[in-house]
Amino acid sequence: MSNITLGGNPIETTGTLPAVGEKAPNFTLTATDLSPKTLSDYEGSRLVLNIFPSVDTGTCAQSVRTFNEKASELENTKVLCISKDLPFALARFCGAEGLDNVESLSDFRTGDFGDDYGITFKTGPLVPLLSRCIVVIDADGTILHTEQVAEIKDEPNYESALASLA
Repeated sequence: MSNITLGGNPIETTGTLPAVGEKAPNFTLTATDLSPKTLSDYEGSRLVLNIFPSVDTGTCAQSVRTFNEKASELENTKVLCISKDLPFALARFCGAEGLDNVESLSDFRTGDFGDDYGITFKTGPLVPLLSRCIVVIDADGTILHTEQVAEIKDEPNYESALASLA
């Protein structure tokens, strides 16, 4: 389990992120049109998983905006913005913001993604949401980079995540 903080107060997650060099665990998430999406749907593409508690918070929303801007510069790379928000909320946010370089996916149905990646909050006021993390996966499904943001209110290290794709 990982120990992170919210406003300096300790919070635990259900596990730890998969290690760099490992194959990414498969997942089934829900797209904004309510269709299922699995890791194999993105086979052959590089992926940046931008994982966060809720798009309705300032830091989470900013991470989606920032990756949307930077994603347009990346070849053969898809940015998947993942939370337990309902697909309708994710679609509304991206539509209102004009964000079309990212894809929003939800773990609201089963929570298996958060458990398989070890990032579901186990303690604290945000149980059972997902902690703020970045996972970068190459076109063969191997993890190139991970970051679990130590303080939930902080933004991820965008530059480090994107540099792993160079």
